[in-house]
Amino acid sequence: MSTAVLSIRVPRKLKEEMEALKNHVDWRREITAFLEQRVKYYKKRLALQKIHEVLEKHPELPRGSAASALRRDRDSH
Repeated sequence: MSTAVLSIRVPRKLKEEMEALKNHVDWRREITAFLEQRVKYYKKRLALQKIHEVLEKHPELPRGSAASALRRDRDSH
């Protein structure tokens, strides 16, 4: 697996607290898992936004249209 380095600045106090816990927490794994989760979240959010945009372009059907279409389909058999 190819890896890339990501460098961020954090407050000194947070860094000190992370250092105190380094024997108990795998920070690389924790941060990678968090970033993967956020990437999935935002990809889903963008997909839903695109779907919403497509749906807004379509005209709204009158209330009961789906039920009457199903009824017609069932009666035709």
